[in-house]
This record gives sequence, C-alpha cells and structure tokens, in this order.
Amino acid sequence: MSAEAVTRPWPTDLVFDRAAKALRISFDDGAAFEIPFELLRVESPSAENKGHGPNPLPPVTGKANVDVVRADPVGRYAVRISFDDGHDTGLYSWDLLYDLGRDKDERLRIYRETLAQRWLRDEA
Repeated sequence: MSAEAVTRPWPTDLVFDRAAKALRISFDDGAAFEIPFELLRVESPSAENKGHGPNPLPPVTGKANVDVVRADPVGRYAVRISFDDGHDTGLYSWDLLYDLGRDKDERLRIYRETLAQRWLRDEA
C-alpha cells in the first residue's frame, strides 16, 4: 500500500440527517463536517452535472430543498447518493466528501454567486 493511501483520511461515520438536510461525516484524522444535501446535489461528480467536454455546464438550479432517499456503498472508496429529484449517478469518493466538507462555505458562496449572476443575466 502506498504512503498516500495510508495517510488519506478515512470516513468513520456517515449520517444522512434528513431533518437537517445534511450529511454529517467524520474522518479518522479528527475532521468532522456537515454537508448540506443541496451542496452534495449541485456538486455531484456525475457527467450529467459536469459534462463530458471542456466547457462547463450551467449550474444546477432549484435544489435548495432536495432530499437524499438512498445511499449505497461503492467498493471501499465511495458512496452513490440518490436524491428525491431522481438524480442517482454521482459517485462521491471519500476524498471528494472530505473536500466538500472542508471547503463547504466557499463552494456554497461561489455557487450562490453564480446563480445570482445567471438570474441577473436572464432578467436583463
């Protein structure tokens, strides 16, 4: 096993809190995060969200109240999250979940600014 694999944070607890609409996840390095379902949905690593080519797709909209209906392990490296809007193709690796938790505030800020700019552009 490589040194990188040994030092990567490993999840110790995943709780999908439907009342809070957030994933609570803890890692073996002591980090613990609460990631809103909305952020999980709009940051889905699926081709449906990210596209196949070099040009990014427009931001996913209307997901403020999205809920998680199912989560299935994928090997030992990820979880497939199914949302109540029918989206279920994103595989969330432990590294991605760690990054989403760590950078949650910044990613939400950028996402919301992007939505506001798009709304302003559409209104013009």
